[in-house]
Amino acid sequence: MRTFSLVCRACGAQRPYTTPIPTCPACGAGWLDAAYDLCALNGWQQQVAQYGANLWRYRDLLPVRDDQHIITMGEGWSPLLRAHNLGLMLGHGHIYIKDERQGPTGSFKDRQAAIAVSVLKEAGITELVVASTGNVAIAYAAYCARAGIKVWVFVPSGVPVEKMREVSLFGAEVIKVTGTYDQTKEIAAQFAARKQIFLDRGIKGFAAKEAMKTIAFETAEQLGAALAGEDPMLAHGNRFPWRAPAWYLQSVSGGLGPVGVMKGFSELNEMGLVQGMPKLGLFQPRGCAPMVQAFAQGCRTAVNVPHPTTDIITLATGMPGEAYEVLYDLLQQHGGNFLDVTDVEAFQALRVVAEMDGISVEPATAVTFAGLFKLVRQGVIRADEVVVINCSGHTFPVEKQIIGDHFTRDMTVKEPEDKHGHSDGLLTALEQLDARVKRIAIIEDNPDSARLIRRILQAQGEFLIEEAYDGASGLALIRRSRPNLLILDLMMPGLDGFQIIEIMQTEPALRHIPIIVITAKELTAIESQRLRGKIKGLLQKGAFMDSDLLNDIQQALP
Repeated sequence: MRTFSLVCRACGAQRPYTTPIPTCPACGAGWLDAAYDLCALNGWQQQVAQYGANLWRYRDLLPVRDDQHIITMGEGWSPLLRAHNLGLMLGHGHIYIKDERQGPTGSFKDRQAAIAVSVLKEAGITELVVASTGNVAIAYAAYCARAGIKVWVFVPSGVPVEKMREVSLFGAEVIKVTGTYDQTKEIAAQFAARKQIFLDRGIKGFAAKEAMKTIAFETAEQLGAALAGEDPMLAHGNRFPWRAPAWYLQSVSGGLGPVGVMKGFSELNEMGLVQGMPKLGLFQPRGCAPMVQAFAQGCRTAVNVPHPTTDIITLATGMPGEAYEVLYDLLQQHGGNFLDVTDVEAFQALRVVAEMDGISVEPATAVTFAGLFKLVRQGVIRADEVVVINCSGHTFPVEKQIIGDHFTRDMTVKEPEDKHGHSDGLLTALEQLDARVKRIAIIEDNPDSARLIRRILQAQGEFLIEEAYDGASGLALIRRSRPNLLILDLMMPGLDGFQIIEIMQTEPALRHIPIIVITAKELTAIESQRLRGKIKGLLQKGAFMDSDLLNDIQQALP
């Protein structure tokens, strides 16, 4: 049987774990952490692979003493995906996405439910109260159903009804509270006390933080393989040195994720399995940003937001309490930043991530990506730094708000008037569609960059796109197709972009074609003069978003 201790954050008192307790027996404080004898785990890196590719490969550093009490549905070992197209767009080649959407109920809260419910099962607890804005509720309802534990779920009324229905499907008792999430937590605690039912204490309890540290363990193991040029999903134990990223990014509500992740990296450092701790990029929606406001003022105590105004309900915790103090200390010790983003910026980022790299994320993760875009643009995150983003959950059920109702094109195929005639219904429709399409030429000698530009255009408009990968072929393409718009790289072997522009100015049929230049080159004064009055837009590679390109296109197209 594995053993561990509970340590009080307030007074430092430590005692061997026997059963879950709500507060420190020595001082009455509520924040408890699990502590292990790390020195006794010699060769642990070689041992983890024997347990399989899931969260429980790290069971020797998890707070379930006997494997027979483990409740699992295959959670953990989520993919670590390189954000190739986003990296091209941002000029950053080391962005990795920890894809927590792949959990059994679709979010990183499956880790929390797996550990917490296993701890409850081992302690013989049969009834549970939990407050949630959605993902925790769904995960706990599913895992409690599997463990045979009755769960009372308290949710604020702003939680999408689809999520409430899913919670109810698992047999949970769902209590909808007309109020904020903070008020919901208060009512849940009062209910648990009155009924003498075990209350899940989230970040203050030890189980939740232990669950989140497995993200750090997996990231270190998988990132070691990825940076060695291997498939991170095939990493096993000690095949590759484990690595900590330069940055770990996540949006925060109560702060559980990054607190647990940093605990994991701290343990890996203590065991000598990684060197260094990541900096934290932490983000909140502007309509509920108590941590961001406090950090900007240099305060170690959060500035409470009693009435959140964000539509991103999963991040609407206006009173984060002690969690902010822990995060503040972590940022002071290891570096990083707190930023806020608007709801509009978040939902724009959500679409960019889906359209660029095929990953549909929940609004909370969209806040993280919007924050990433800001930090990269501000130069806070350097192009050579490895970044890992917690993709905390899937888009559902917000697609309708993002996409709207009009996401398809209707086309009716008419039958021919006689069986010997031509069926012109579909062909005519296609011809009419093609007549409305604007023709765009891309001349770019980097196929990856050309593909990125094509992808941006295809995601946003009805464009007929042709490409050329060198200047001579590009000029021939322009002369042949007479595009409505030219997107041009400047630095190409042979005939470069400057020369193409100058040739087009001498040919009456070409001189009126609008040109948008996308280049990695820092232009000299002379080069800027060569372009003046001849192009409609100039974008720097790695420093523009898809919206920048589309705005220039809208202004340039006739």
